[in-house]
Amino acid sequence: MTTIGFSLIAHNEEAHIATALQSIQWADQIVVVDCESTDRTAAIASAFPKVRLFRQPNQANLNLNKSFGIAQLTTDWIFYLDPDERIPAPLAEEIRRVVSDTPHQAFRLPRRNFFFGRWLAHGGQYPDTQLRLFRRGKARFPNRHVHESLEVDGSIGRLTEPFDHHPYPRLDDYLRKMNFYTSFQADFWGKEGRRPTPLDALRFLALRPASRFFRRYVLKGGFRDGWPGYIAALGDAFQIAVSYAKFLERQAGAAPNRSAAPASPCRPDHPTTTAASPPTPGSGSAD
Repeated sequence: MTTIGFSLIAHNEEAHIATALQSIQWADQIVVVDCESTDRTAAIASAFPKVRLFRQPNQANLNLNKSFGIAQLTTDWIFYLDPDERIPAPLAEEIRRVVSDTPHQAFRLPRRNFFFGRWLAHGGQYPDTQLRLFRRGKARFPNRHVHESLEVDGSIGRLTEPFDHHPYPRLDDYLRKMNFYTSFQADFWGKEGRRPTPLDALRFLALRPASRFFRRYVLKGGFRDGWPGYIAALGDAFQIAVSYAKFLERQAGAAPNRSAAPASPCRPDHPTTTAASPPTPGSGSAD
């Protein structure tokens, strides 16, 4: 029989981890990598009988610990899951059915993002397609940038049932994670050798934020999701400007407010994006 395993990494996720693990108790194996949590995350995870708990440093490049967790699984198929995500019963049924007989090496599937308790169905937030399910040994994270997606050897299929994402129960969670991702992006630009230019300043501080807000909120209907839709579109635009402002601050030699470990959970909340276009935490499909 085809076996299915889940891997999660977590840092101070006591508010989410139990619900995530409850949604995948049907799996054959579950690995949780605790990244130096100071709350009850590890204790809660270890109380689940199927969970194998590992402890790793809370590294700024979140994909390193994702790769570590995946390597601990021995199942035929692997699904990487964040602690603030859930696998509904219809998706669990579809996964079990599809992987039992398929020529594909991996699968993309839709994700529903919930901001402040509301599902954002517009503004580019849905279907927020993710590449998460793959045959063991046939996919890997590049481990270069926090927003990079899996690289797959072979064909990729599609599932129809969505999974759920609850990254921001409160506005404070949104702002805290945005601070981490803008700092990471600014550091990444510096490490790859980018230099400030007037054209980039115009693009990242004005043109791109304005165009992204207009596209998400107006053209893609973000206004239909009420005030959470407005915050999502505004934050997506604002993060671009903040990332570049932090980059300019670092280039000018000002002392950056960095930390070796992210203040947010030690896992990314984004689909694949390019380094030149940083996403907002929990942002939806690429523009």
